[in-house]
Formats: sequence, C-alpha cells, structure tokens
Amino acid sequence: MTSKQNSDTQSGWVGGFAESNPDFAYPTPNRPDLSSLPFLGNMDNIDLIDRQQDARWPEFSWETVPGDSQSRCYQMFAPNISRIGYTSEGRVYSIICPQQGSSTASLGSVNIEVTVTGQRGWVNEDTKDLAADLGVEGQIWFGPGAHQKPLVKLLWNMFKNSDRPFPSCKTKSIKIRTHNPENPEQHNFPLRRGESKQFKTPEFARHEKDAWAVQNLSVQIGTVIPTGDAVVDEFNKLIMDVVNLSSGNMLKNGNTLSWNIWSTAPGPADRVEWKNHADFWRTSIDVDHKAPDNEPDSQGTEPAYFDGTPFKPIDAVLEQEYDLIHEYLKKHFSVKAIIGDFKNIFDDIKKIF
Repeated sequence: MTSKQNSDTQSGWVGGFAESNPDFAYPTPNRPDLSSLPFLGNMDNIDLIDRQQDARWPEFSWETVPGDSQSRCYQMFAPNISRIGYTSEGRVYSIICPQQGSSTASLGSVNIEVTVTGQRGWVNEDTKDLAADLGVEGQIWFGPGAHQKPLVKLLWNMFKNSDRPFPSCKTKSIKIRTHNPENPEQHNFPLRRGESKQFKTPEFARHEKDAWAVQNLSVQIGTVIPTGDAVVDEFNKLIMDVVNLSSGNMLKNGNTLSWNIWSTAPGPADRVEWKNHADFWRTSIDVDHKAPDNEPDSQGTEPAYFDGTPFKPIDAVLEQEYDLIHEYLKKHFSVKAIIGDFKNIFDDIKKIF
C-alpha cells in the first residue's frame, strides 16, 4: 500500500508483543489465534494505553437484499469516532467502534451503534499489521429529532407514565445479538489486516492513497434480546421491522454487516483525551447522530450502490410502516384511548399517512 503518511510518527513505539506468542502470527491457517489472551472490558485499562490509530475512514457495507450481491450498499460511518488504543509494545486495550444514524419515514431519526463489550489483540507498527478480536452488541434507540415526530409523540405518551423500557435513550436501547458470520455459535469477531475479500469495493469507498493501513471486520446480525416484558418485546420487534424497511435490511436477522476500516498513521495516545473522547461520543451520539459544532469533519456519507447510485427505500415504505404500527396500536391500546389522549396531534398523524 502506498501512503502519504510516513513513519516519523512512530516515536515512542517499542514493539515486541505481536512476536511474544507464535500463535499470534500471520498467515498460518487458523491464525492469528488470540485465544491465549483474556477478553478485557473496553474502558477498564485506559491507563495502560500509550499509542493509538484513528479509523479516519470507516467504510461500511451490507446487502440490502440479503443473498443478492448486486444489492450491496456502501456508506462511510462518522469518521471522527473510531480508534484503537494499545501499549508501546503493541498490546491492544481499547477499541472504539463506528456509530451511525438511520431515518424512518414515520418515526424519524433512529440511532444505531455497534457497542464493543470486550476486546483483545495486538498491533505491529513496523509491519502495519494488527489482529484483534471483539465482542459486540447492537443497540438501537430513538434520536431527539424522532421525539418530535407526531407518531413518536403518541408512542412517547403511551410509555412515559409506565415502567416499561421504551427505547427513548441509549440506556433503554433495543439490544441485538450478534455472532461470527462463519460460526453462529461464536460471538467474537476477528478484526484483521487488509480489505475484506468477501466482496468488491468501489473506488469511492477506498482510501489507499491517504490511509496508513486498512483492516476489515464482519458481524452477522442475530435476534433481539428480550426485555422480559411481552408488550415491549413486541414493540421492539416492530421498531426493528420499521428500521429494516427504511434502511434496506441493515439489521435484519441473518444479514452480515462489514467494514473496511482505513486508519491514519499511529501516534502517542493521551489517556485523559481518550476517556473524554469515548464519553463525549457516547453522549453526543444522542443528538440526531450529527457532529457537534466543534467537530465539522465527523459526518459520514449517504449510502450508495457500487456504481454510485444513491440508496433509497422503496416507495411503499411509508405505507408498510403505518400498517405495522397501526396493527400494534390496535392490539395493545384501545382506539378510543388513543383518540382521547392525543386528539391534538391525531390530524397531524393522519397527514403523515
């Protein structure tokens, strides 16, 4: 790979951890094998981080029609969030993953995050290689902009006086199981060197001339984790169905999400800044998935097919979303109660549909 970024940023790099165990090595079959390393909490060892690489171009990809390679879309997630942190010897201790927003016709902004629950791995700055395993969990919750939609206001009022965990914020998010695409029984995912070989990447989603290195990661979507409340669980399934209608099956059970993660050259890590960065994005991501005023370079791109054609949901999405939501409301709430409690916005809801 050619690169505009050189190695003078390696001051402070020591190395050696990648070579400390022969099982870590590329390219022997079934390796790198990182099983000798324990999975560690992603924010538990920030005080050990000396070095970092920023994922400046996290290029995301998925099939909008699962199983149809021609339906694959490409989208760059917010570029100023993701990074990997490690010691000067190269042991990985923290990985911050990409986050993104989606918009549905009836509900408005919905936040989507692949949350790292644990990690292990190594980095070798001398060879521009890395190998890491991640445990991740999918999360979905409504963005504040969605709260302003008349239909969401209706739902909000239904849930606000109850103890049910309506996904109004990240702490009450819809949580989704994930697993390794090659092994449904395994819930850890390999982050490995190079671009994914599972699909062809369009030039607009490649950054070979500017990036220092590239890695790839794939995650297969599983089922929604039950909350234990049957009414909420059915509601969460409804939201998943609505999100998939508008996002092109991004979170459909069985679909595989992939990233080619193009990173900047490594450099020293500021541990205080690292923690603040993680905390900052955990909270700011609630603001409609838009970058704060002092983060102008943190916007991603709109999804597009291989030839650059923008992805657009099917024309009938709005009607399908309405049918799904209407059936849920009829099942769990009386029409009389809905009209009585929400008469002031009922006309606005009808205008939407």
